[in-house]
Amino acid sequence: MKTPKAIGLLMALLAMTLTPAAAVSQKKAASAVPEAARKAGMAEAPAVLAAANVPCQLSDARKIGEDKKTKTAYYEVACAPGAMGYVLQAPAGAPATIYSCVEANTPPAPGQPPSAPCLLPGNSDPKVPLQAMIKASGFECLPEQARGIGQTKTSTYLEVACQGGAGYIVVASVPFDGAKPAQVQSCLMYDDAETNIKCALGDKATRLAVIDKYAGMANNGCTVKDKRFVGVSKDNSTFYEAACENGKGYIYKVAAAGTLTEAYECAKATSILGGCTLTDARQAQNEQAALYTSLSTKAGGKCDVEKYALFPSRNPREEVVEMVCKDGTGAIGIFPAGSKGQVLDCGRAPVAGYKCSLAKDVTGYTALTADLKKFKADTTCQVSESRVVGKTATGTTYVEVACADKFKGYIIEYQSQPVVNPIAVTGCALTRDCKLAGNT
Repeated sequence: MKTPKAIGLLMALLAMTLTPAAAVSQKKAASAVPEAARKAGMAEAPAVLAAANVPCQLSDARKIGEDKKTKTAYYEVACAPGAMGYVLQAPAGAPATIYSCVEANTPPAPGQPPSAPCLLPGNSDPKVPLQAMIKASGFECLPEQARGIGQTKTSTYLEVACQGGAGYIVVASVPFDGAKPAQVQSCLMYDDAETNIKCALGDKATRLAVIDKYAGMANNGCTVKDKRFVGVSKDNSTFYEAACENGKGYIYKVAAAGTLTEAYECAKATSILGGCTLTDARQAQNEQAALYTSLSTKAGGKCDVEKYALFPSRNPREEVVEMVCKDGTGAIGIFPAGSKGQVLDCGRAPVAGYKCSLAKDVTGYTALTADLKKFKADTTCQVSESRVVGKTATGTTYVEVACADKFKGYIIEYQSQPVVNPIAVTGCALTRDCKLAGNT
């Protein structure tokens, strides 16, 4: 996902070369289509369409008029049902300029009528093709309004306002082709960005009002006091922050289809696009660290938690968190709902499928050495390297360790259920499963 700043710079550069969407000229829009205009359009427009490579199965056409001074003819064409229609600006002996009916229907300025609106019956609602295009990009939108913003040499810029308050900037091809992929970006990405392109078919407050709905869906007791748009991820999920009347705060993750998929407390949202900014996240994080300290103690661990980071959820009823203790050591806490869980040092964590990354010593070699000496009390081995070999048919896990003294190491066998514990040790001299340097 591009950041708003990057998008703002891109759009500012593009906006310098935009062609006004309603640049075609017509002195007065007819209220009906004269038969002569339709006859001339059907006779002349196909050649213009073909020369301009416009994707249109022609179903109707009219000749809007002709500027004899510039020798430029203007046509409106309707294409197959459900497809976009166009207005064609065709100078004699030069390539035609093509405008979608959304662009043609856009007034040149607020309060003014469109210069050359689409009038053919087949073009009565040019918003229809936009719905399928937006859906193909991963978003759900029932268009209520649409307007043309402008064109560059390669892109057509449109704004679409959807039922429910959402809005999008659609970046399509030139000429507009509903069958080609389009970039669809939320208007919220433009509301505070430094760009010449803005959404004008609604306001920021209306677009953000949807957060109240998501807070209700989350059912976490949040009466929204303040709200903001956070960002969009690569899978087109949108993130919103809500600050609540009770002092708490949340980041809501919403799928492209508009459904709430996750609600993160601000204390657990530090890694999500910069985390919360509307609430006192530091206080929330301190409270959460104290909670993890308590959970660690109840699980038999000894970690006074200074900071933490959550792992992606594998089980909605289980929380897995990497904890950095105030003495600099690290651990992985696995805390199922309703039970005490367990705390794994960084050496044993890979047995459960996790790895430390935040502590000063993420290897856990000291703990692995201690496990080894439970079975080999006379060994001089101080673990200097380790790897998970794999699981056995009975569900235990083998971990190979190498020794700092360069003598052959060992394989430690761990049970993983109900808790991770060493149950046996085999010397590398007695097995072919060892692969680490010095063990083969």
